[in-house]
Amino acid sequence: MSYSVIPTSTSTSFPRRAFLSRTASGIGATALAAMLSEAMSQRLLLGADAGAAAQSRGVVNPFHLAPKAKRVIILTMAGGPSHLETFDYKPKLAEMNGKPMPESFTKGQPIAQLQGAKLNCFGPQHPFKKFGQSGQHISEIFPKIGEVADDICIVNSLRTTAINHDPAHTYFNTGTTISGRPAFGSWLNYGLGAETDNLPGFVVLSSTGKFGQAQPIASRQWHSGFLPSRYQGVELRSKGDPVLYVNHPPGVSRDQQKDVVESAATLNRLENEAVDDPEIATRIAQYELAFKMQTSVPDLMDVSAEPQNVLDLYGTKGSDGTFAANCLLARRLAERGVRFIQLYHRDWDHHGSIKEHVAGTAKEVDQGCHALITDLKNRDMLKDTLILWHGEFGRTPMAQGNGRDHHIKGFSCWLCGGGINGGQTWGATDDLGYNAVEKIVEINDLHATMLQLLGIDHERLIYRYQGRDFRLTDVAGKVVKELLA
Repeated sequence: MSYSVIPTSTSTSFPRRAFLSRTASGIGATALAAMLSEAMSQRLLLGADAGAAAQSRGVVNPFHLAPKAKRVIILTMAGGPSHLETFDYKPKLAEMNGKPMPESFTKGQPIAQLQGAKLNCFGPQHPFKKFGQSGQHISEIFPKIGEVADDICIVNSLRTTAINHDPAHTYFNTGTTISGRPAFGSWLNYGLGAETDNLPGFVVLSSTGKFGQAQPIASRQWHSGFLPSRYQGVELRSKGDPVLYVNHPPGVSRDQQKDVVESAATLNRLENEAVDDPEIATRIAQYELAFKMQTSVPDLMDVSAEPQNVLDLYGTKGSDGTFAANCLLARRLAERGVRFIQLYHRDWDHHGSIKEHVAGTAKEVDQGCHALITDLKNRDMLKDTLILWHGEFGRTPMAQGNGRDHHIKGFSCWLCGGGINGGQTWGATDDLGYNAVEKIVEINDLHATMLQLLGIDHERLIYRYQGRDFRLTDVAGKVVKELLA
C-alpha cells in the first residue's frame, strides 16, 4: 500500500492562520522588539540560552541544579488513606477514644460530611510499632513497608485545601484546584524531555481492590493542560490490550501500517506549512510514537522473561491488574526510560468499617511497595528514582460511625530514593492528629522539593499562556531541604 501526495496550488481556500502568517510582516516588524524581549526573558527564566534550547529535548537545558533523580514513580492511594491507621502514631487519640472531640479543634473548621454531627474521638484501629534501625512508627498493617523503613522518609505534616476527592486529586496532580492545568508528569516532560522514543514519557496505571469504595479517576488528572498535547499522560491497562488498537489490524502488515503513518505525516507537514499550527507537529510525533508502541508495548507487558524470584518478590505473575503487577510494570517502564510513572490504587475511601477495610487495602499494596523499592535497589536504580506514596487527603480523628470522614488539615505521605534522606519522620500533627502543627508541608512545597531533586528550580520552570507565566507551584512553594540527602 502506498500513497502519492500532490500539493494543490490552485485552491481558493485560504485558512485564517495562513492569511495572518503571510500578511502580517508589517505588523510583525512593529512588534519584533517586544517579542524578542519576551523570548529572551523566557530563556533567562528557564536558565537556557538560545543554542542550548535548540539542542534540548526539554526546556531545562542545562539543568538549573545538580539532579539526583532521573525519573519519578508516584504511588497514588486514591480515596484518602487514614494517616491515623498508617503512618501517624497517636497514643493520645487512643486514650480519648469515644470521648467528645474538644471543640477548640473543630469549631468553624471545614468538615465534609460530619458538619453538625456529634463529634467523638475515634482511636487508631490498628497498633503501631517501631521499624528498622531508624525506629520509625508505622502501623502493623504495613509489615513489608516496615522492612524498608530505613529507606523511606515519612512526612506527617501535609496539608491540602480541597475537601472532596476530585478537586483534591487535581490539587495534588497540578498544584491548583483549577481544572485544566498541566499535570506534574506533563510539566516534568516539558522541562526535561523524554529518555525514550518508543514509549510515552508519562504513563498511568490503575488498580482496584476488594475493600472500600473504588474512586473514579478522570483522565484529565494526567492531561497536559495548556502545554503541548504531546506531554499528556497515556493510560496503560494492565489487563487485556494495554492500549486500544495497539495491535496490527487483521490483514495489515507492519510495513503497510508504516506506509500509512508516513503518508499521514506527509499530509500533516503540508498542512503545517499552510497554517503553521504547532499541534500538527505534535500530531505527527504522536502517530510515529503510536507506531513504535506496537512493538515496545507488547514487549513491556510480557513479563515471561522475569526470573521467578522477582515474580515471587512482587507476589504476582503479572498482567493480572493488581497493584503489585503494576509495580512490576512501573519498574519495567523505568528501565525503558519513561520519565514519569503514576500508579493509582482506587480503594482507600473508608467512610465505614475502617478497621477491616484499611487493613484489607493495606495488604493489597504493602508487598508491591516493598518489592518496587527492593527491586530498584537491587538494580542500582533506587538512587536515581524518586518515589512518592500519597493520598489526596487524610481522615478525621472523629468517628463517622465506624469509619472516618475526609480531612485536609493534616495527613501523611512518604518519599524514597532519588536523593531523599530516608529513615526519618518529618513534621507532626497535634496530639489528636487534627492539625499539622510542626514543620508543615504544603502540596506546593512537596512539588518544589521533588523538582529540585530532578535538577529543576521550580520558580524557573515556566510556560507563558494567555499573557501570564504559569508554573507547577503557581505562586507558592518552597523546597523542604531537610528531606534531601
